[in-house]
Amino acid sequence: MIIHGDITKRHFFEMDYEVGYGKPPRHTRFKKGEPSANPRGRPRTNMAALLVEGLNKKVVVTEDGRRRKITVREAIVKQLINQSATADLRATKMLLDMIKDAEKQAGTAPAPEPSAPFTAADEEVVEQLIERLRHQILAETKAQKPE
Repeated sequence: MIIHGDITKRHFFEMDYEVGYGKPPRHTRFKKGEPSANPRGRPRTNMAALLVEGLNKKVVVTEDGRRRKITVREAIVKQLINQSATADLRATKMLLDMIKDAEKQAGTAPAPEPSAPFTAADEEVVEQLIERLRHQILAETKAQKPE
């Protein structure tokens, strides 16, 4: 009778060591210098797959007194919208950036309105501002230079 490989029943009972959980027979153990059956180990999951998996997980939220299951992605967007509504400037900027990106991907971004050309009065105001800034910069540099 063969139990495992080339070990007979009689040889199995004559072994001088215990075989059991965590103690495989010596002839089936890896020998030194032999390559492993799985040399690189388990392949790692890439970051994008982990991110998608995490964002698609369902969480329980309470909305208007009712408990609902929504994805983590939806919960994040809802929190961002709520924070933007409470005048959180960082959240508002993030939300506006996300909206722009979503519109670009969908191809629905509104075309920017063409600006009207400057009139002569506008040109004059711009020239006055530039001249005022030049004088201010010169005054600041003279004040900073010790003579």
